[in-house]
Amino acid sequence: MGGNTFEHKDHKGHDHGGGHMGHMGNLKQKFWVSLIITVPIIIMSPFMGIALPFQISFPGSDWVVLILATILFFYGGKPFLQGAKMELKERNPAMMTLISMGITVAYLYSVYAFISNHFIPNAGQLMDFFWELATLIVIMLLGHWIEMRAVGNAGNALQKMAELLPGSAHLVDENGSITDVDLQDIQIGQQVIVNAGEKIPTDGTIVEGNTSVNESMVTGEAKAVKKTVGDKVIGGAVNGNGTVKIEVTGTGESGFLAQVMKLISEAQQEKSRSETLSDKVARALFYVAVTVGVIAFIVWLIITKDLNIAFERMVTVLIIACPHALGLAIPLVVARSTSLGASNGLLIRNRVALEKSKSIAVVTMDKTGTLTEGDFRVSVVESLAEKWSKEEVLRIMASLESHSNHPLAVGILAEAEKQNIGYPAPENVTVISGTGLSGTVQGKNVLIVKVDYLDNNHLSYNKDRFKELAEKGNSVSYLIVENEVAGLVAQGDEIKPEARETVDGLKRMHITPVMLTGDNEGYARSVGSQVGISEIHAGLLPQDKEKIIQSYQNKGKPVMMVGDGVNDAPALARADIGVAIGAGTDVAIDSADVVLVKSNPSDILHFFSLAKNTSRKMVQNLWWGAGYNIIAIPLAAGVLAPIGIILSPAVGAVLMSISTIVVALNSMTLKLK
Repeated sequence: MGGNTFEHKDHKGHDHGGGHMGHMGNLKQKFWVSLIITVPIIIMSPFMGIALPFQISFPGSDWVVLILATILFFYGGKPFLQGAKMELKERNPAMMTLISMGITVAYLYSVYAFISNHFIPNAGQLMDFFWELATLIVIMLLGHWIEMRAVGNAGNALQKMAELLPGSAHLVDENGSITDVDLQDIQIGQQVIVNAGEKIPTDGTIVEGNTSVNESMVTGEAKAVKKTVGDKVIGGAVNGNGTVKIEVTGTGESGFLAQVMKLISEAQQEKSRSETLSDKVARALFYVAVTVGVIAFIVWLIITKDLNIAFERMVTVLIIACPHALGLAIPLVVARSTSLGASNGLLIRNRVALEKSKSIAVVTMDKTGTLTEGDFRVSVVESLAEKWSKEEVLRIMASLESHSNHPLAVGILAEAEKQNIGYPAPENVTVISGTGLSGTVQGKNVLIVKVDYLDNNHLSYNKDRFKELAEKGNSVSYLIVENEVAGLVAQGDEIKPEARETVDGLKRMHITPVMLTGDNEGYARSVGSQVGISEIHAGLLPQDKEKIIQSYQNKGKPVMMVGDGVNDAPALARADIGVAIGAGTDVAIDSADVVLVKSNPSDILHFFSLAKNTSRKMVQNLWWGAGYNIIAIPLAAGVLAPIGIILSPAVGAVLMSISTIVVALNSMTLKLK
């Protein structure tokens, strides 16, 4: 309830880290301090004009109540008054405006009643609403605190993006000498050195040296990409085992990461304007209350010619319009929903996602890490010459690869360890740029190469078998021993066992599954056919994914995006619901509305189930919380006064209490399925 306004503040400044935590901390503190102030007010002031059994009074007790209520109004009511100011500035009154109207009217009228009762002779005794003011502020603060605590802290995706870049760079001057300078001082056209294993500080073009670069932050693929003179590199990517000199082509706002950050920022700003169901109900209640209140004032003034009676009727309408139950209707459901989700591997970070889920028409999914495991494993080992067994092929390849940290080398060594195959130490290991490795194993000249080497050196191999393995998404490495093709190892990224089940489940819900990937078309289509996805977009950069999502939205199709990498972050932020895989990057997780803690894609189906049940409970609670006004507001206005029925404070109190209890009990019955 009203979470939208607090989220507005967080998103607009994008200070997620401090924003949500700051508000949570403030709300918790404000609630407890306000509660302490409220207790004596409740004890010393009547409830809607009725003296309760536990109430006490003494000379000057009404002055104490006035002072405490004034402190409470300005201290505890501040978040609502600030929120209302923002809503009214945007000409969009909602929950904050409704609450602010209730507490402001209660306070001002009570101060007026106090002055009239104490300082205006023969004015008659007016009823004050200090009791209602205090309980309304405390319950609304409690509701917001429950919701903030349930939804948890929003992370700062933009800060995490900035942390991907190093703080300084090795600048090469005209004389060739190298100095370390702050990254912000680097200019386009300058040259920098990037040593092995370092993060590349800026976008640039290699002018000297060869290396391999891990660009998973861009492509989402974990394999290193060979780079040589003339190739472009991206700031934030991790350099491999070569030292290179690059000429800077993009820094600051012109760099790739800065562009990605801009996409996230813009998408988050748009998303923060999402309107919740409770805000719509609150807006309707606000307009109804103001309209009925003004009409009641005019009618009672005409009938009674008594300003005090007319004023009291209007005030009663305006205060009753913001019932206590409405303050708990949504937060209690959100708290129960997020608790249920967490125990089932779903971390819900933005409760608007729960409400939006019923309209989702398309679920776009990244391939690597979402549909596939995201790490290369040996899928095939084959001997291509009679004198070499499969075990011998793997043993020799593991020996040579033991001097490499390439992802494919890691896969071969892991397979050798899995099969308990020991291997000798290699000698004279050298990297063949863009091709593979060469060295000596037990006195024999050995090469591990890509298929291009075989073609260039006219070595025969089974091209159909290579095509078959490659189309399944495998990286194929060939072993050459003494100029003879001895065997091959194919490594692929395994499809998650739950991927097919997830896609089938989405289709049953009449939701279109779509694959968005930075990988090549052939492999993407291979994975798509195995999991049941026919709509595939491959070879994408982060901005491409975001544009595709926007194109679906422009066609009136709300989108859920599921991903795990930096390259998915703008798409996650842009989508109507962003879902991050728990094993993904911090940037992706911080850009998402929901996190799948177990990295299990089938939890997407659990989310839809939970969201459906949560939305149903929200609607029920809003009917209990706000529906009470259907009876209370007209009675408070005095529509039945001609037949002697007017809402007594006691009846109003009972109705308000019943609706609050029903809302609390109803929230606890929420289940996942």
